[in-house]
Amino acid sequence: MSRVQTVTVGPGDGDQRLDRWMKRMFPHVAQGRIEKMCRKGEIRVDGGRVKASTRLEPGQQVRIPPLPEPGQIESAPKPKVTDKDAELIQSCVIYRDDHIIAINKPPGLPTQGGSKQTRHVDGLAEALTFGYDEKPRLVHRLDKDTSGVLLLARTRAMAKALTEAIRHRETRKIYWALCAGVPVPYLGEIKYGLVKAPGHGRGGEGEKMLCVHPNEVQRTEGAKRAHSYYATLYRVASRASWVALEPLTGRTHQLRAHMAEIGHPIIGDGKYGGSGQENLGDGWGAQLGGVISKKLHLHARSMTLEHPVTKKPLTVTAKLPEHMAHSWQTLGWEEDFADPDPFEALH
Repeated sequence: MSRVQTVTVGPGDGDQRLDRWMKRMFPHVAQGRIEKMCRKGEIRVDGGRVKASTRLEPGQQVRIPPLPEPGQIESAPKPKVTDKDAELIQSCVIYRDDHIIAINKPPGLPTQGGSKQTRHVDGLAEALTFGYDEKPRLVHRLDKDTSGVLLLARTRAMAKALTEAIRHRETRKIYWALCAGVPVPYLGEIKYGLVKAPGHGRGGEGEKMLCVHPNEVQRTEGAKRAHSYYATLYRVASRASWVALEPLTGRTHQLRAHMAEIGHPIIGDGKYGGSGQENLGDGWGAQLGGVISKKLHLHARSMTLEHPVTKKPLTVTAKLPEHMAHSWQTLGWEEDFADPDPFEALH
């Protein structure tokens, strides 16, 4: 492998990330080296520069620079999932069949790894094989501090089918949030576009999204259209409310940025909640004070889709995490108070 080679993506290798394709073709090459070759433009697809996350399609030509022989690089040892972590992630499983696994992701656990994240769902999924040869694959993400329904596919074919369903909006996700103030009207939609804030902050969770008026999205470089529904379910005077949210698009921090933009940030959201964090009734900061937890109160309550194999409707529902359940109890609310579909009038 001491020469440049060009490899054609095969029919069964489409719709997967370049780095994962590389790892299958050349398992001795470390992830860091793949990313470095992408940054330097040494790996190219159809002649163009790419990122490690670029998705490949059958028939594309991948230019691969000279690689060391298998014995020259120690492949990074796969981190072993501890018995304690295996027990934790297995206890999160709320649905499982031969094709799909759904977990109730705990708040504070990242979906995928980053530069400072070594413990995450993607890594812990090694403990969710349940007799299969490969670990299940993530098909969507949740923010680190957001809890709730997270789907994993047990095979590559199922991962492709679920990814396509999510991309073409054939799935419905309903979130619950505790928000500052009371959105009026009680049922509505938010159509602000989103664009990454300028500057060089930390990647992933460090990035902040800015809202852009719908009329300005096309004229704003990097802005993407975003669309959310909200429904105010219950309220505590004018101070706080239980809000159901449905993202119709899947942008980074979409629900958090949208609720803050309309003046009702999600409780515990230090990133979008404004500088006057505590809500004392004279402004709507993102903390309620007292016994209400300072953690983010955003939970992916349910996900509904047509099962790609059985073709039957499947709804997976996740119970509230401990800190939100405590807040609900404090405010006198119970989970079964909510209509399973508060957005029926909008669909």
